Amino acid sequence: MSTSATPNPEASEHGGIQDFFPASSATRARTPMTLQRRLLLAVVCLLALVCTVIGLLINAGMRQTLSAQLNEQLAYAADRAATYSLSQSKGNSGTPLFAPGQASGTLNAKIESGLLFSGGVLDMKTGQRNNIVGDDALPLSTLVVDAPPAKRELSIGDYLLVAKSDPKGSGTLITGLPLDPNARTLASLGWMTVFISFAGLIATGLIGSMIIRHSMAPLRRVSAVASSVATAQLETGTLALDARVAEEDSIPGTESGDVGNALNALLDNVATAFAAREASEAQMRQFVADASHELRTPLSAIRGYTELISATEHFSDDGQRSLVRVLEQSTRMSSLVENLLLLARLDEKHQVKKTDVDLGKLAGDITEDFRITATDHHWQTRLPSTPLVVSADSSSLRRVITNLLANARKHTSAGNTVTVSLKRDNSTHQAVLQVHDTGEGITQAFLPQVFKRFTRADTARSGADGTTGLGLPIAKAIVESHDGTITVSSTPGNTVFEIRLPLPEPQKPAVSPVVSSALKSSTKRSSQPKGTAL
Repeated sequence: MSTSATPNPEASEHGGIQDFFPASSATRARTPMTLQRRLLLAVVCLLALVCTVIGLLINAGMRQTLSAQLNEQLAYAADRAATYSLSQSKGNSGTPLFAPGQASGTLNAKIESGLLFSGGVLDMKTGQRNNIVGDDALPLSTLVVDAPPAKRELSIGDYLLVAKSDPKGSGTLITGLPLDPNARTLASLGWMTVFISFAGLIATGLIGSMIIRHSMAPLRRVSAVASSVATAQLETGTLALDARVAEEDSIPGTESGDVGNALNALLDNVATAFAAREASEAQMRQFVADASHELRTPLSAIRGYTELISATEHFSDDGQRSLVRVLEQSTRMSSLVENLLLLARLDEKHQVKKTDVDLGKLAGDITEDFRITATDHHWQTRLPSTPLVVSADSSSLRRVITNLLANARKHTSAGNTVTVSLKRDNSTHQAVLQVHDTGEGITQAFLPQVFKRFTRADTARSGADGTTGLGLPIAKAIVESHDGTITVSSTPGNTVFEIRLPLPEPQKPAVSPVVSSALKSSTKRSSQPKGTAL
């Protein structure tokens, strides 16, 4: 299997974090999310969930660890305060707050009979003793002796407090440690977790986008091949489907390889089917051409013998009518055979012999013929005053215009107006010929079928004359063989067939040899310096 070059779809792609963050909600509503974005969104969301869970677990674990450490430090501080108070009873001076080893921020107080006897806090910065204000006496007095540590909100901050009996036997010793350091540590840990997680999400989005885009590149190349086939003109059946997925992108075993291999198999089958259909159509065209050619001779013989019998023999009225019908049907059959033979030759793309044809004069002569032969219609022309010359086969164009005028006469009721107009379209450099009639019009459902072979108009445009359904297809084939186009638009009272034919390219005026020689001589003399003898 041969491979062909495929377009590079990566040239128009957006990279980086933009694949994860769409432009706007309106864009998302209009455009479905691509597989690349869905994969990237799934990876980033999963990572965000993991980071959230890990952050919560780390925060909970750190909170428990700090709480345990604070409880342990508080127990040691309370023991040091009790020991120091006991030593004070033996004659040592000082208060429990000044017990050796007490950390900054430690609170010590003594409660006797529900009243604050003494109390103070070691300053967090200087380590100096600051007295406790009277407002804090009530929260301290509510502590239960030998109960688990309790949290209290004091004027100096939140504290974890514990109450123990004074070893001297009078009052209660209160020891506390601040909760703010633990809170600041947990807050710092939380912000650090958020920052690291956010940075990880951005890095994952960027790196993941590049990895996913690189992994999806084979699938994009497969899509490019499929798109090139989807936009190809396949209705003619003559296009060779050479586009194939590259070999490295069609190796089975991977997702993109399986798709590429399946697409290549599909294209092979389609190409085989097209080749078979083209061969069948070519065979059918050849059969129609051969059959039409072979039928011309017997049909001519039938017509000749019928005319001879009609001229030399005497028949009754019924016999004469039968003979006339035989002659009419043989003539109609001959016309049908000629049309089929012409279509077969046009289908084989025979080269048209082109000459310069004055399209305005040709259209005017044909319209004048119809004005004389079809007096039940009104025939008008709108032709340019200057000749409009196209390069075409005169007899073929005559047949096209005749078919269109005959179609207007047959399929419109008597009294309608048929107008033939011709103009130059300078924007497209084309000659535009229009045949307009004011008849009943063509139904919208039938319009797409107008140029198909052996189709008949609906009853709204059917006339008395029989038709074979080949006039308009022949006109279309002839126009297309001249690199032109033919279209139709129709509403009741306004049906227009429009033919567009390319105009010949303007030729540059030729310079005669005498003028050319004179110009060269003049140029040569002007190039010589003055005073030089020639």
